Amino acid sequence: MSRHVVVVDYNPIWKKKYEQEALLIKEIFADNLIAIYHIGSTSVDGLAAKPIIDIMVVVRSLAKVDNIAKDLLKIGYEYLGEFGIAGRRYLCKGKDEQTHHIHIFQADDWDNISRHLAFSNYLRTHAQERAEYAQIKTELAHRFSDDIDSYFEGKESFVRNIETRALFQFDGTWDKMYVAARNVQFDRKISSLVEAGGVSAAILTSKGTIYTGVCIDTACSLGMCAERNAIANMITSGESAIRRVMAIGRNGKAIPPCGACRELMTQLMPDNYLGIEIMLDYEEKQVVTLGDITPNWWL
Repeated sequence: MSRHVVVVDYNPIWKKKYEQEALLIKEIFADNLIAIYHIGSTSVDGLAAKPIIDIMVVVRSLAKVDNIAKDLLKIGYEYLGEFGIAGRRYLCKGKDEQTHHIHIFQADDWDNISRHLAFSNYLRTHAQERAEYAQIKTELAHRFSDDIDSYFEGKESFVRNIETRALFQFDGTWDKMYVAARNVQFDRKISSLVEAGGVSAAILTSKGTIYTGVCIDTACSLGMCAERNAIANMITSGESAIRRVMAIGRNGKAIPPCGACRELMTQLMPDNYLGIEIMLDYEEKQVVTLGDITPNWWL
């Protein structure tokens, strides 16, 4: 591989380029898509990088991804299969001057998903390592401007060291809950009077178990919210202590639990409900407690 290597200062336009490409990807992947993330150096504010947008896509089925390779070709991507990582589908846009990379993993491949999320998250929160990484990449780009293999080899040791530290510190629980909830979120036509799956939820218990549920919509009042369904699954499995709650609306964004579900949680844990964490905005990682939004239960 002999592509030209260029490392430039961080550019805020990279975020916009990711968002524009994400819209195209979401349309093509449709219901198979669970989550999409901007990863790699261009996702880290202030980090010098090769101006190539790395995107990670989490899907329900890799087999379905293989079936849409021709649609990705139409928007400029070359389909390269696993390309060195088992369980991945890898695509690149552009030839000698590449502009985007897509890394696709199935929802149950948490090792690969968490590794990519942890690395980017670590560099966002560790200024010294971020500056050191920028210096290493800049120097290597000058030395090996026409030899990308040597460029990658030169930074391999630093990357592996950061990856080890990042994974040790990474709390990807919210991300794991999001993927779990989205994995069960799809519309189901149960009968002429019952539909399900438009909204989903994930519950994290005090034991670290994640339970999921989907909404059940009926023609009368006997339906069930996704949060309540997840709680029912938790209780059925012998647990009752909730640590975190995430509900996902039809647009794939986090939404607050409904009043009835909040009431159920307060009754389930009357002495400890105040500290239950609730994700309000997954993209911005905005978290509140049940006590914040239900402060005066039965007072």
